[in-house]
Amino acid sequence: MSGSGPKAAAERNHAGPALMPHGNGMSVVVESVATSGRQAPLPVVPPQSERALSAWVRHSLIQCKRLLLVWARDPATTIQTLIYPALTLLMLRVVLGDSITRATGMPSEYGTVPMITLVAAMSGAVVSALGFKNEQYTGLLGRLWTMPVHRAAGLSGRLLAEAIRVLVTTLFVIVVGVCIGFRFWNGPLAALAMIAIPVLFGVAFAVLVTALATVSGGVMLVNIVAIFNTLLMFFNSGFVPTTVYPTWLQSTVANQPMSTAIDAMRGLSWDGAVTAPLLKTLAWTIGAIVVFAYPAIRGYRRAAESSG
Repeated sequence: MSGSGPKAAAERNHAGPALMPHGNGMSVVVESVATSGRQAPLPVVPPQSERALSAWVRHSLIQCKRLLLVWARDPATTIQTLIYPALTLLMLRVVLGDSITRATGMPSEYGTVPMITLVAAMSGAVVSALGFKNEQYTGLLGRLWTMPVHRAAGLSGRLLAEAIRVLVTTLFVIVVGVCIGFRFWNGPLAALAMIAIPVLFGVAFAVLVTALATVSGGVMLVNIVAIFNTLLMFFNSGFVPTTVYPTWLQSTVANQPMSTAIDAMRGLSWDGAVTAPLLKTLAWTIGAIVVFAYPAIRGYRRAAESSG
């Protein structure tokens, strides 16, 4: 019978495109899968090492995006990152603003706005470290470690997400500061430099806190960092000049990392010395990164290998 048998089957295998009926009454062209009795070859994708530089960059961006989405969906993180710093700044303006202005002879917001950006950077780093501990306890850190992901991507992606968080917080605090009288008087370049200082400060503090988080529990970590933050917050040049502190304490207050950063940000936005406090700030932040980077890396690896 015509249209059956081995010969007809072979002719169908060598046939070109075929018309197939479609649900709307039209016909579509379907290419024959078989070509000379064989399937079309699949595309060849060259293998890429998970240790490649491009893999590190791509995986770090993926980890950064993951953390930013987790933080954005957590109301507590949003409050800690945006609402709490803004309310603290407004409270300082209402309660102490005029007193600081009379005592120092300069508008209070040029000290409190830089101070709050730095405090928010440090507080947010604690929230990030607690999230790191939670990932370790739940086993997520270990599962990510066993996947074909660049080994450095977890820590670098976390630090990149921290830098973006500090940048967003800094911009939000500055917007609130503008509403109470804060202005940039030294041009756009000085404004960008001022915004960059809290970001660098926050990354350095995040490296320090990450190193502590790998060797301490959540409650102990919060207590240690809370004491450190409190001391830096109340003994700095953001409220009053260092000259009003006791003589034996003035040098310590003037050269602690938060005071140097506040002085540099004040000089960039309003008036005052810039070079000396900026160099001291760079020395503090880069020094912290150099000192605590290795413990953070080693601790992160140990936590990932023991997670879950």
